[in-house]
Amino acid sequence: MHTDIQAYHNRQLPEEKAVCDVLYRVICQELPEALHKIWHAHPVWFLEDNPIVGYSKQKQGIRLMFWSGADFEEDALHIRGGKFKDASIFYQSVTEISPADLKRWLEKSENLQWDYKNIVKRKGQLLRLK
Repeated sequence: MHTDIQAYHNRQLPEEKAVCDVLYRVICQELPEALHKIWHAHPVWFLEDNPIVGYSKQKQGIRLMFWSGADFEEDALHIRGGKFKDASIFYQSVTEISPADLKRWLEKSENLQWDYKNIVKRKGQLLRLK
């Protein structure tokens, strides 16, 4: 695990750290070609410089967010806004994580992508990559 991501995990409360550890392990296993790093203060995975998935601590728990998740058509993922294509789920315990759901969402994150990498250049307009 990258030292900066390990430091992020170590700053969490024990149950939150456990959630982060599970998410990290599964995401790395399912997206081995993805670059991952701390981006905007939390762990994020990228495919060809395009953000795909990440997690962050929020009041409701650890938020797992998929940048293109609104197109996954998954009831468990909540769409936060209408302008972008992100969707997320919150975890407060590792027992809430469904490995089957997580693996399916990660597969969809590879196959359904919007171009966030160039969103500034396109002045906020998103284009579908896949």
